[in-house]
Amino acid sequence: MRWQTLYEGRWIFGLLFLFTVVSFLFFPWVGPLFIGLIVFSLYFFRDPKREIPGDPLAIVSAADGVVADIVEQTEGPYEDLPIRIGVFLSVFNVHVNRTPIEGEVIFTEEKNGKYLDARHPDASSLNAFRAWLIQGPERKVAVRQITGAIARRIVAWSKPGDSLKKGDRFGMIRFGSRTEVFLPAGTRVLVSKGDKVEGGITVIAEFPQKEEQS
Repeated sequence: MRWQTLYEGRWIFGLLFLFTVVSFLFFPWVGPLFIGLIVFSLYFFRDPKREIPGDPLAIVSAADGVVADIVEQTEGPYEDLPIRIGVFLSVFNVHVNRTPIEGEVIFTEEKNGKYLDARHPDASSLNAFRAWLIQGPERKVAVRQITGAIARRIVAWSKPGDSLKKGDRFGMIRFGSRTEVFLPAGTRVLVSKGDKVEGGITVIAEFPQKEEQS
């Protein structure tokens, strides 16, 4: 459990603690409910340590969850990154996001939008999001943190110019959402729709060897 992650839930913990005290003073039969909510909140804001794969060609998942879709698009927000892997996070998943590759954050921006359920087919294009562009030693990837019907808070822990190791934490989304990774053409995807993935651990794709690019 990291203090930085718990800090993001400070208002939630504060309110739940207040409600717990008040409930035990005036409505003691309700108190156990708020204790249960505190325990669940601690569970939600968990941030376990991860063993990051060392292969420089391996691209790890940016989030815990289930692969919702894998799309190779001819048009999209990143013309040179046509492969999109979307991961849906439920409220039971770890919500800390990790960088898929080692590299430098060269761009990030937050866009306003709707708050459709993250499983809605239009959530990717219409919902509010924060985008990240990460430049590795030779290749770059993009990550989008997308809000949902409940998840309306995207937290950024990094900024342009930051150097990140593969699997480093760069932010989180609160209470269920969607995370997308955009990859260059020629990348070999290693997961399928419906697969469960863990951020920083599961290798979702692999860059081609240099000779394969020539």
